[in-house]
Formats: sequence, C-alpha cells, structure tokens
Amino acid sequence: MPKCNREYLVFPSFDRRRIEGSFTGGDVSSDGGIMALRAADRRTGLLKALDAVIVDPRTPDLITHRQIDLLRQRVYGLAAGYEDLNDHDALRVDLLWQSAVERDSTLASSPTLCRLENRVDRATAWAISRVLVEQFISSFSKEPEELILDFDATDDRVHGLQVGRAFHGYYGDWCFLPLYVFCGEQLLVSYLRPSNIDVARHAWAILKLLVTRLREHWPDVKIIFRGDSGFCRWKMLRWCDRHGIDYIVGLAKNSRLLALTREARDRAAKGFEEAREKQRHFVWIDYAAQSWDRQRRVIAKAEHTVQGANPRFVVTSLTGDPQTLCDDTYCARGEMENRIKEQQLGLFADRTSASGWWANQFRLLLSSAAYVLLKTIRRVGLAGSDLARAQVSTIRLKLLKIGTVILRNTRRIRLLFSSAYPHQPLFAAMLTRLSSA
Repeated sequence: MPKCNREYLVFPSFDRRRIEGSFTGGDVSSDGGIMALRAADRRTGLLKALDAVIVDPRTPDLITHRQIDLLRQRVYGLAAGYEDLNDHDALRVDLLWQSAVERDSTLASSPTLCRLENRVDRATAWAISRVLVEQFISSFSKEPEELILDFDATDDRVHGLQVGRAFHGYYGDWCFLPLYVFCGEQLLVSYLRPSNIDVARHAWAILKLLVTRLREHWPDVKIIFRGDSGFCRWKMLRWCDRHGIDYIVGLAKNSRLLALTREARDRAAKGFEEAREKQRHFVWIDYAAQSWDRQRRVIAKAEHTVQGANPRFVVTSLTGDPQTLCDDTYCARGEMENRIKEQQLGLFADRTSASGWWANQFRLLLSSAAYVLLKTIRRVGLAGSDLARAQVSTIRLKLLKIGTVILRNTRRIRLLFSSAYPHQPLFAAMLTRLSSA
C-alpha cells in the first residue's frame, strides 16, 4: 500500500476543526465493483477459456500464482482503470482484489505479470483470437438474421524502440496500425500490425476466417462486410460476390467518379446558390476502376454546403434507396469508432510499450478481454437501464469504483459497501442479472 513520510496528512481546517488523514484505515478497497467483473467473467467463462489455450511452461510443483489468477488480475485491472503493471504492486495486498481473483493470499507482483506477457507467441495469439470469436457466437441465444462486420484500423502511437514500429506519414508519428473488427458493439478481432503496410493488409484473410466460422455455426445468416475506402480492394469484393457476402464500402473519389456525377453535383451547387442551404442528392452509377474485374454499383452523394462541394462515394452489393443505404447503413459504421475509442482511451489498448512484438499483441488482446467483460455488464447487467449505452469509463466510475470494507475469515467474506453509494438499486439489479443462468 502507499506509504507517507508523515504520520498524518493535513488538510485545510473546517469550522475551526483540524482535518487529518492517514493510510491506516485497514482493509478498505476503492474497487468494490470488480465483483461485478468477476460475475461477468463467471457468466461468460472468458478467462477460463483463455487460460485453456495459453500454454504454461512452468513446473507445476513450483507454481505460486496460477495462470488463471494472473489473467484475472491483469484483465480485471485494465477494466478497473489500472493500465500499468506497477499498479499491481499495491493492489496485490488488497483483500477485495484477492477475493475477486479467488485467492486467500497476496497476488502476483508486476515482474510475475510481466513474465506472463512475454511468454506469448504467435500460436497463442491466434488461439486467444479464436476465443474472442467463440465468445461472440455464444452471446446469441438464437441465430441472428443479419450480421454486419465492421472493419477499421487506427493508429497506436509508440514512444520507444518496439519491434515492428514504423513511421506513418498520415498520422505523422511512429506507431502500430492495429486492425479491429466489430459487430455492433461486440468485439471479434483486435490484430496488431506494423504501420508501414496497406491499411487493408490481412483484412481479406480475417474476413474469410470469420465468415467460415460464422457460417459453420449459422449456415443461413446474412453477412455484410462494411468498411471505409481503405478497405475497398476489388479482390475482396470479388471474393464476397463469389461467397454470398454483401458489402458496403467507401470508395475514394477520383476524376472519373467526379465526371460521372457532374450533373448531380451541378444540381446540388445550383440548389445551394438559390436556397443558401445544404443540398444533398443521391444517385446510382456503374463504375469499375481499370484494375477491377467488372463494374459494380456505386452510390454517389452530391453534397454542397457553405464550405463548398463535398462528394462521397460508396460501392455496395445491397439494393434499395441510395440515400437510406448511405445514411442509415454505411454511415452507421461511425459507431465503431466510438468502440475503438473505448479500447484505446478507456481500456488502454495503446499501452504497447513492451519491447517484444507478441507481448504487445498480448496486451492488445488483454484489453480486448477487458472490453468483452464490460460489454457483458452493459449488454446483460445494464439492459434497459440508464447506463445501457454508457461508455466503459462511465461504467467504471459509477459501478466499479465503490468504497468497500472487507471482513474475511475462514467461513465467510463480507463486503460492506459504502452506505452513501448513490447507485445501490442499479448495482444490485446488475449483479442479479449477471448471476442468473
């Protein structure tokens, strides 16, 4: 626990009374809500599944900290806001954390957790990725009619000499370029990549693996591939055509597309000059780049605002009203960016500061596991509540950071939550839902 050079901490006085403090309160934790993470973990079986696919090379008779305990400690820590391994040098003596991890003794130190991160290899990373997909599948009680798979990449800036780092001209910094795949709010893939590659690198292979597994479990499900213009590769589109996969993907503008939509763009510009209000016109065109195998249907948006012309293009195999497809189907992919922000900002997916490549991939996957647990809390425990759409940082603040006194003996562990905690009914209802079969 933190140590202070002074016996008392002195605060400004109140009503002529001296206010003092000290770190001598006993077995009190500020993270009472991590028991909800434990409930979500037990419901999904996530960390047990991860433990089963990670090879533990240690001699069983010499093990002090089981691998499952290390995984729980690390993933719960990320979910609760502790991004650094050094944080666990204090948390390891917290009785509530020990209870959540299901131990009656001191938890692992930061060097022990570091050794776990650095023994992961390529095969292990792929096995963990398969677990995330299986978690997604098991979250459905019945076969879905339609799944939209959102692909996107983001920058993961680095500040050291990590293996695989590269300078990216667009982001203007040294970084990695991880690839994410979401379906709605659910995470399927988080794949670390160097940044000196095409943004769509390996996306085709991942799409194929996902479709194969999803179709194996749900033969009749409709699958739609969605991404921005960075993922518009005609060979991927051809593969989708041949395998019954629909797609709606951004298409970078060029002189040929602009020429094909000149009439619509002129009409939008004229309308803006007359009304001084934003004008939007949507039209279908047939288009094929010189390298494509054939023409495909493209939605062209001719928009004109006070900033001038703003044309946009989307290639798709879907049919229907072009404006509806653009506004309601394609633009909905922007929600994925909020999920990536949750990963990067709320769950520290960008803390890829290990020197080794696979250690950093493992850190990204651990962050993904923390997201799955918090998503389970949001999807199951908070369904229908005011926090059903809350960001992970809000869930952490309101439902995980609860002052708690721990009383533990050989027969019972009692957690005495703060009497002034403002979300008591919601917390109780959440635990009941997470604990139900």
